[in-house]
Amino acid sequence: MKVILLGTAAGGGCPQWNCACPLCTAGLEPRTQDCVAVSADGAGWYLLNCSPDIRSQLLGTPALRPGPGPREIPLRGVLLTDAELDHALGLVLLREAGGLPVRAPEAVSRALLPVREIIDGYGGWDWLPVSDLPGLRVTCLPVSDKRPKYARASDQGGPWVVAYRIEDVSTGGVLVYAPCLKSWPAGFDSFVEGADVVLLDGTFYAPDEMAGVGGPDQLAMGHLPITASLARIAERPGPRWAFTHLNNTNPVLDPASAEHAAVLAAGALLPPDGTEFSL
Repeated sequence: MKVILLGTAAGGGCPQWNCACPLCTAGLEPRTQDCVAVSADGAGWYLLNCSPDIRSQLLGTPALRPGPGPREIPLRGVLLTDAELDHALGLVLLREAGGLPVRAPEAVSRALLPVREIIDGYGGWDWLPVSDLPGLRVTCLPVSDKRPKYARASDQGGPWVVAYRIEDVSTGGVLVYAPCLKSWPAGFDSFVEGADVVLLDGTFYAPDEMAGVGGPDQLAMGHLPITASLARIAERPGPRWAFTHLNNTNPVLDPASAEHAAVLAAGALLPPDGTEFSL
């Protein structure tokens, strides 16, 4: 299984257009909004989430560029972990695809009805429940009850946020993708057991991080801080643990920071956009 991290930042990316915090003005290597591409054969690719930065992400990744035919594309579909706009709005930008299957939990698909109505006007789109992909076994685990802000009051039920475990049926390689963890949920230890790479929610380093820019705390935003996850992964050697979905306020973005060093010292990774894994 081929895995490409197209984007590794939280909503808004880094630098964020409306932010003049120290990290956004430090001239750090830019990061686009979180999105991953996976493929069993290196020819047909599936997106895990679809960020608003998807155009630049696709054009910046040789394996995902069109060709050899004038309108041939290697994308075969999308899996959504949730209905947050920074994970789904890129679907609108793929409207020229002529239709793709989009798999998501029922509550996520239902919440996205306003977006779906726009995209469906371009024809050929299929909105499906989560299922296996060609050459890849897909399992999902509910990890949070956080609904998107725009969801209607009548939108009940769930799950609202899931993590994915994707296994290459040929090689046995396993990727776990969990960019939004409100907690370390029940069953998550078993879910990651035997995984080769686990992409974890790295939105915030500490619980009070957003206080410096006047935002809510990380629990209200549905994200387990890295400080809490590091204690967990220290007890669970085996997978390559990597943090993604990094918010623009997260000090680990600065390679010279003590927080960055602490993550690496714990044996975890902070991979940049464009990182590739072969599992």
